[in-house]
Amino acid sequence: MTALTERASEPIQQQASKRVSQSVFDGSRLRVVLLVDVYDGAQQQFLEAYEEMGKQVASVPGHISDQLCQSIENPSQWLITSEWESAPPFLAWVNSEEHVRMVQPMHSCIRDTRSLRFHIVRETGQAAAESAAGRRLQSSPRIGDGVIRHALTFTVKPGSERKVAEILAGYASPEARVDDTTRLCRTSLFMHGNRVVRAIEVRGDLLAALRHVARQPEIRAVEEAINPYLEQERDFSDQESVRVFFTRAALPAVHHVTTGQDGEPAERQALYYPARPGMGMKLAELLAREDERAADDPAGPVLRSTVYERDDVVVRLIDVRAGRELEPATALGLSDPAQVAELTTLLDEDAAKKDGDLARLASLARMDLVTDRRSER
Repeated sequence: MTALTERASEPIQQQASKRVSQSVFDGSRLRVVLLVDVYDGAQQQFLEAYEEMGKQVASVPGHISDQLCQSIENPSQWLITSEWESAPPFLAWVNSEEHVRMVQPMHSCIRDTRSLRFHIVRETGQAAAESAAGRRLQSSPRIGDGVIRHALTFTVKPGSERKVAEILAGYASPEARVDDTTRLCRTSLFMHGNRVVRAIEVRGDLLAALRHVARQPEIRAVEEAINPYLEQERDFSDQESVRVFFTRAALPAVHHVTTGQDGEPAERQALYYPARPGMGMKLAELLAREDERAADDPAGPVLRSTVYERDDVVVRLIDVRAGRELEPATALGLSDPAQVAELTTLLDEDAAKKDGDLARLASLARMDLVTDRRSER
């Protein structure tokens, strides 16, 4: 049997599958674009903070280059672009505590930011010659459904789980329409012990949707109500405290696959996979590969799957055909029960102790549904 570490490091040829609309695992180079609005008068301070950060990011594995640009029309507008060997090393860095500390000096200069991430599909000139020499491009475009998937995760104080679940289940849904181009589609909230995961589906601009939700009085009331129970403190009167909290809470979607049978009634489930330190991305890649294989079976029980990963937290959100029971291996995302031994090499020590007991491991991984809300179309 091929070693998991070898299998997980091999690029997945997912761009050939029309079932995969989103994935960070095909090995393509990544272009990151950060649009920055700097406070008037803070341009020199911002430049100095960027230069210090640039010295540090240059040594990050997977980083290729950076550019800092200032608008020729508005001196407050800046553009930072960076290139990475692939998406996983960038995500590992941008979601790290090191990154949180590294960018902190810049935030006192910044009024607003927007981050965009792209796989490189085609290029010309000298860059094209370099690509031909082995710098990989995404070979074909992905076909999506127009929905952006994102999640937030945080932990609450042990013993407060029931109270927090009651608060999170009882709020009034916010207005789904954000503007003419953006709309909230679905919010699914799960808990696993004292860990909360809120998965959000948006059609349009994710950042605009998140800001819209944060402004809604019913959502603000919920956030205030759970504040005393959070393990990571946050102070709503301090914008930096709130920013750091939500930066650490971000749980990006790294893979989405669908069978294309969107009309089928489905039940939403979620599973939590605590990874060994440093193994979160490899674990997410294993689940992504197995979900793609499962999607090729038109009669399979799982209609859609999204894998989310940050550091050592991996969550898999699945839509299961209504009325279908999942075998333990299928629930865990494995095509072969024998793969449980491989899976547990990537799980933390407590979960790995269940090695070989598929039913027990699947039961421990299942998250409790708190609320699942769809907007009216």
